[in-house]
Amino acid sequence: MLTYAIGDVHGRADLLGLLLARIEAHRAGRPRRIVCLGDVIDRGPDSAGAVALLRELQAREPGAVTCLMGNHEALLLDAVAGARPDLWRINGGAATLASYGVAQAGDLPDDIVAWIAALPTLHGDAQRWYVHGGLDPALGAEASDRETRLWMREPFLSAGHDFGRHVVHGHTPTRTGRPELKAYRTNLDTGAVFGGPLTAGVFTEEQGPPVEILAVR
Repeated sequence: MLTYAIGDVHGRADLLGLLLARIEAHRAGRPRRIVCLGDVIDRGPDSAGAVALLRELQAREPGAVTCLMGNHEALLLDAVAGARPDLWRINGGAATLASYGVAQAGDLPDDIVAWIAALPTLHGDAQRWYVHGGLDPALGAEASDRETRLWMREPFLSAGHDFGRHVVHGHTPTRTGRPELKAYRTNLDTGAVFGGPLTAGVFTEEQGPPVEILAVR
């Protein structure tokens, strides 16, 4: 069983389509799971298309595709509820609204909002924790709250903490365009919406860190 974890898409449906095709070629018929690490939407030109690709894949392969909530999905939900709609709009939400052809968060399709609202903030397997932002070194993975999982950078990034499983995350774009590979964590946000590649880590059941990296531009 291979697991492919995909970093922050941010509306780059074009790159997501290419990466999913690359994953299918790479798996070469082997069983696989896909985990998206959140921030599928906002900033890029086609959030609607990116969400549609993932929902279609989930419909074809229920149980094999997990999409996590990122802080941008949380901002969208806040805006739909009437909380801080301008904050979401100026942080990339305007591009998402445009991709759906609507003027405000309350006009987004109900099924899209329901799908986003149901996204988990943490996923685990035998070797790894998958999260968008980070985990609290003082609390551990399962005790870290929703806000931490969606938004945390420090002290998570610099702590070098062993959470008992390797942590795979996004949220903090790397400056090099390459994933950040540490002893206890892997950061797969390589800044696709800022001109970097969209990156997936390839993981096995035998070890926590990735065995390979796939990237598309």
